[in-house]
Amino acid sequence: MSKDAGDAAQQCLTPPKSATIIATLCAVEAREKRLARQVVGLQAAAALMTAGIAYGLNGIPQDAIAVLSGGLVSVLNGALLAWRMSRTALHSAHEAHHPSSAHHQLRLMYFYAAERFLVVVVLLGLCLAALKLSPPAVLGGFVMGQAVLLAARLFLNRLNQNSDLR
Repeated sequence: MSKDAGDAAQQCLTPPKSATIIATLCAVEAREKRLARQVVGLQAAAALMTAGIAYGLNGIPQDAIAVLSGGLVSVLNGALLAWRMSRTALHSAHEAHHPSSAHHQLRLMYFYAAERFLVVVVLLGLCLAALKLSPPAVLGGFVMGQAVLLAARLFLNRLNQNSDLR
C-alpha cells in the first residue's frame, strides 16, 4: 500500500508536458522575431543609404526615388516574410495535435510564398509602369534589398549562435 502511495505522489509531481521544452521553444521564437525585426531594419537602412548614394553620384532625384522605391519593395517583402513566419509559428502551436496539420502547414507555406511573389510583382510593376521610374534603378534597389536580406540573416544568425555558445 505504501508503494502505491509513493507512485501516486511521484506521478502527481511530474508535469504533463515538459516545461523545459516549452521554455526553449518560446526562447527560440522570441529570438527569431527579434532577428526578423533586425533584418527588416537593416534593409530599410540600406535602402536609405543606397538612395542617398545614388543621389550623391547622379544628383538626379528621380534616380534616388527609384532606388529607394525598389529598396522599399524589398523591405516590404522582408516584413511580409517576418510577419507570416510569426503567424505560422502561432498557428502551428495550436494545430500540433491535428493529424492533417503538416499538410495544412505546407499549403500555408505555398500560399505565403505566392502571396509575397505577387506583392513584389505588383509593387515593382507600379513603380515601373504607373510611376515611370527608371527600371535599372528600381531593380537595382530591389536587388540590393534582397541581398541585404540574405546577408543580414546569415550574419545575424551566425552572430547569435556565437553569442549563445559563450
